[in-house]
Amino acid sequence: MTNAESTVEESSELDAVRRDLVDEQNALDEIVGVFSDDDWRRETPSPGWSVTDQIGHLAYFDTSAATAITDPDAFRVGVSELVAGATKGGMDEFILGPFRDLSTKEKLVTWRRARTKLAEAALSLRDETRVPWYGPSMNAKSFLGARLMETWAHGTDVADALSVERSATDRLRHVAQLGFITRKWSYLVRGEELPTGDVRLELTNPAGGLWTWGRDDAEDIVKGPAEDFCLVVTQRRHVDDTSLVTGELGYHWLVRAQAFAGGASDGPKPRSIQ
Repeated sequence: MTNAESTVEESSELDAVRRDLVDEQNALDEIVGVFSDDDWRRETPSPGWSVTDQIGHLAYFDTSAATAITDPDAFRVGVSELVAGATKGGMDEFILGPFRDLSTKEKLVTWRRARTKLAEAALSLRDETRVPWYGPSMNAKSFLGARLMETWAHGTDVADALSVERSATDRLRHVAQLGFITRKWSYLVRGEELPTGDVRLELTNPAGGLWTWGRDDAEDIVKGPAEDFCLVVTQRRHVDDTSLVTGELGYHWLVRAQAFAGGASDGPKPRSIQ
């Protein structure tokens, strides 16, 4: 492959993530856009969080993401303000308090405005761009993939709260990719050493094909539906409540899996012991 061909391929991949992020946000908007006041107040599977809180979280961090792209210095100031505000009154109150006080119409408008800012800012990204974030800086594709992951994960909580059925899409590839590359992070964030040995992923995608990551001769393999893997690495389901099949090394990872930044977080317990 020539250098020119390589550049075109990389740009196409970045463009694909940009499009998929907007498509994922639009899919969630189709659900949220028709909500009543009561729907916004519904409790979600995340303890203490309503539908309002799920969308408020997305609005806050989509705005932060747009700032991280367009003005990294202002983003770093915002991180300091977040730390100070969380220390004083709690993380949820700092991030979600103002959003909770909005009217139903204002909540929808605020979220839509935030994701529009992100979409516009994302147009300036190039393959070589690194974007500052709350953990390590990220390359452009991983950064936008992470925003898609957040939209899908919090959208899952919203859909679960309203018993809305959502069809899996090929956009899950971005979530699965992040889930795979953050295996080491899932240990580091807990202050644990990554166990010796590699794990390979063999996931059935929504179209019935196969997505794979990792070495063919890895010490262990995680197999199963891509959607199940994505639910686990975003801590929306416990691995025991999915169809995933793996050995000891893979299971050791999946009960710790955390594909998002921030402090160590534990997902739900198995339904059998809830």
